[in-house]
Amino acid sequence: MTTVFTDETRARAREIIARYPADRSRSALLPLLHLVQSEEGYVSPAGVAFCAEVLGLNKAQVGAVASFYTMYKRRPTGDYLVSVCTNTMCNVLGGQEVYDTLAEHLGVGHDETTEDGKITLEHAECLAACDYGPVMTVNYDFFDGVDPQAAVGLVDELRAGGRPTPSRGARLCTLKEMSIQLAGFADEREGAVADGVPGEPSLRGLLLAQQHGVSAPGFDPNTPIRSGKAEEKPAPATPAKAAPTGSTAPDVAAPDRKSPQVRTAETRQPDGKTAVPDAPGTKVPTDGAAPTSPDAQAAEAAGVAANKPAADAKPAGDDAEAQERNLSEAESAIGDAANDKGAQK
Repeated sequence: MTTVFTDETRARAREIIARYPADRSRSALLPLLHLVQSEEGYVSPAGVAFCAEVLGLNKAQVGAVASFYTMYKRRPTGDYLVSVCTNTMCNVLGGQEVYDTLAEHLGVGHDETTEDGKITLEHAECLAACDYGPVMTVNYDFFDGVDPQAAVGLVDELRAGGRPTPSRGARLCTLKEMSIQLAGFADEREGAVADGVPGEPSLRGLLLAQQHGVSAPGFDPNTPIRSGKAEEKPAPATPAKAAPTGSTAPDVAAPDRKSPQVRTAETRQPDGKTAVPDAPGTKVPTDGAAPTSPDAQAAEAAGVAANKPAADAKPAGDDAEAQERNLSEAESAIGDAANDKGAQK
């Protein structure tokens, strides 16, 4: 059954597209995918078709983007996406134990949703909060330093209708509410912004710098940023001209200032800009391998002596009988052809 998106969603889609230049409207695809996810809870086939329709793309183009980014869910997802970091740092600190405990408690595995539709569980490769490990997120809001018991209490509170306060960040919201924010629309809930504060591990480096008087050398926050206009750029340096040499050669750069590949190519296939051999500084490259030192030659000879060929003097695996037969047939054919030619003469 095809989903018919609401008039509000269609109006928001037009607002998103209007944020971009007319010839760059396909740049609106990412927020549009968040938009359809905010209505359905995932990016359905109908959502892919909707994005393709409003942007003038085909469904394959939209589907390729939707399937690339993990934040776009391709099947129905619970109100709360619980992600547990099981990467190296959090794993060492107990992240895998947290995930295993939740999986057993909820009766679901990775990317599966509880029967009441409240919780979707997933293990995450990294949540970029190693200093707070082990960590888990609920709809991408952080809960730091969790253990199995705390994680179980957290999901039980979510299933009971509560909204526990994250360790850092804004107040918890559902996946659909979060998706509408990622689409670029403000969270209208009362007190929705800035409940959390930076934690001690994140501020540790700053505190140490303040205690020891460490600061970035020569940094002035009031330094103006140049606009990069052409008139503000310094004039390019003019290379000094070489002194006259009395040569009749064209006044061109010596090949030594070019790469070896360019010098070789120009020597083999010269053109009007190629320096002639008597130009100042010209060194005409020659083909052939560079001479090797006596030590290198001795090492090569020792290597050859240490790797004798097979007894039949042929590479291993070849069929000697077949080779001899083919060679005999070829020699016979050559001899017959020579005899025929002699008879014709």
